[in-house]
Formats: sequence, structure tokens, C-alpha cells
Amino acid sequence: MVDVKSLSSRWSPRLLSVMRIVTGFLFIPHGSQKLFSFPDTSKAAVEWFSLMGLAGALEFFGGLFILFGMFTRPVAFLLSGQMAFAYFMAHASKDFWPILNRGELAVFYCFVFLYLVAAGGGAWSLDRLFKRHA
Repeated sequence: MVDVKSLSSRWSPRLLSVMRIVTGFLFIPHGSQKLFSFPDTSKAAVEWFSLMGLAGALEFFGGLFILFGMFTRPVAFLLSGQMAFAYFMAHASKDFWPILNRGELAVFYCFVFLYLVAAGGGAWSLDRLFKRHA
């Protein structure tokens, strides 16, 4: 018989890392589209020293930090705030429901990052590697 508690305690930190890695990987292109027009987009890159440029830099570089699990808690805190700000700036005024105002991703990222603030980077993170060697 499978001991669920043992299985859970062994795999939770690893699956936290998998969630963090996938989230970072999926978040990076939001910034690269703004900053570099990559992956392919019909829009030109934004000005770096603008609100959208700041958002792009946070998304691209913050996404890289999240991907590798480096400074996970403070970076996730910044990105959670950015996503809350993005939701209220770009989506909330269009409709109450996120499905209708196209703000689902902003809400979802906001709360995933908020979870990472509390949970950290998991077993497979640079945070954990540096802590082990400190």
C-alpha cells in the first residue's frame, strides 16, 4: 500500500520546483514580447524607460529569476504586485469578470507568485543550492 503522507512529503518540494520552473518559463515571453518583439508579434518593442518597458523588464528578468529559483521570495513578491497592478490598470475597468475582461492570466500569475512568496523556490532552486553552501 502506498503511504500517501510519505509520498507527499517527498514530492511536494520537487513539484513546487516544477510549478516554479514552468511558471517562470511561461512568464518570460510576456516580457520578451514587450522588450524585443519576440516571439513574433505585430507590435514594435516598447520604450525601455516607460511603464510598459518596466513591466517588460520585470516580466523578462523576473521570469528568469523565478525559472532558476534565485531570490524567489522577493522577486515573486514584486511580480505578484506587478500582476495585481496590471490587472487593475488594464483589465478591471473593462468588466467585473476576469473571463470577460481578459484578466485571468494576470490574476492567476498574481496568486501563483504570492504562493511562491510563502513557499519559496522548492528543492530544485538556486536559493536552496546557495543556502546549502553558505
